[in-house]
Formats: sequence, C-alpha cells, structure tokens
Amino acid sequence: MGFLGNLFSHKPDFPAIDPNSTAASRLAEVENELDELAGQVKDQLEVVPSEHAAYVFIGKPPKNFGLAWIHDGKVSGLNTLVEEHGLKPLEIEKLVDQLREAYERNSDVDRFCATVHDRDVVVTPSARLEKEVHQIIDRVVKH
Repeated sequence: MGFLGNLFSHKPDFPAIDPNSTAASRLAEVENELDELAGQVKDQLEVVPSEHAAYVFIGKPPKNFGLAWIHDGKVSGLNTLVEEHGLKPLEIEKLVDQLREAYERNSDVDRFCATVHDRDVVVTPSARLEKEVHQIIDRVVKH
C-alpha cells in the first residue's frame, strides 16, 4: 500500500473484537440500526455498546465529533435533542463539552475493531464511558 496509502487509510489500529465477548453480542443486538447509521455517515464511527443500546461517537473525538445513540430500534442524535427538547446553541455547546470530557476521562480504555456495513469501526466496551454518556444525555431528556 505504501506510505501515502497508510497515511490516508482510515483503518483503526486496534485488535479485532472477540466475537464471543459481551461487547460483540451487544453490537449484534443493534446491528441493523448500526448498519443503517454506517451507511448514512462517512466519518469514522466509535461505538460504545450498552445493554440493548449503543452510543456512537461520529468523527474524531475528542476534538471534532458528533454523537448518535441507538435505542428502542431507532437512531437518535444531538439534532434529535435540539428538536425534541429545544436546546439552545449554548446548551448544545455545554453538552458537547461534557461528552468530550467524558471521552477524555476514558481515553485509557481498551478499544477494538469490528466491521459494520463493510467498513471498520472502533468498538469501546467501557461500562464507565457508557454510564457517563448515558447520564449526560439523560439529564437533557429528563430536564
């Protein structure tokens, strides 16, 4: 592939996820929605599997990213929070800052690689990160 091929390659440099792991089975639970999201979004995806759900960092966290979450058979995102809860730009900025801080606090967790929609995604099976992201989103949803 050569130097330039490696330079522009987007393949995550993580070991493949163990197909028998809890994280892999949680990924399988949301596979259809994840596949749909991977088909719509060209940016890198980093999936934080949860029980019957998943949080997906889109882009290049912690600097430049969006967030989607899969729950109840559907995909929601930050724009969903804006539409359904009338978040103002300053509130969105604060939310993104909280997500960035949670991501940075959990930067030392193990990450793996999996294939979704014929592309490589990063899988971050971290109960701590999942809990923090859930609490951040939940505060907005229940507010």
